[in-house]
Amino acid sequence: MKDDALQQYARELAEELPGARSGHSFGPDWEVFKIRDKVFMLITDITGEPLVIIKADPEYATMLRNQHKEITPGYHMNKRHWITLHSGGALRKKIVDDLVTDSYLLVVGSLSRANRPIDPETFLRSKRL
Repeated sequence: MKDDALQQYARELAEELPGARSGHSFGPDWEVFKIRDKVFMLITDITGEPLVIIKADPEYATMLRNQHKEITPGYHMNKRHWITLHSGGALRKKIVDDLVTDSYLLVVGSLSRANRPIDPETFLRSKRL
């Protein structure tokens, strides 16, 4: 994806997720997406390039970094649990869609059942249809 198309696509995906909210809680250079006050995605241009930073399962994150030069450890985040998506490469929309959704579901799954806006299993099944 080229230039800010990656950020715009990730933003649109995140805005469609149940209960997701965005704001600038880390300052004007950081668009922060949260579910029940827990971050699942950040968007910034602070390095001079458009970045999307998302949560990922550590083993999956390692595999992704090895397979895609556009995926690196999470910028200013825990390098084991977060990855950064860079634009200008060969990342397909389907991969970005899956990664944004996975990040959201990782955070939703960490919430108590009473605080979850959706059931992660039901959501996954409905998304696959």
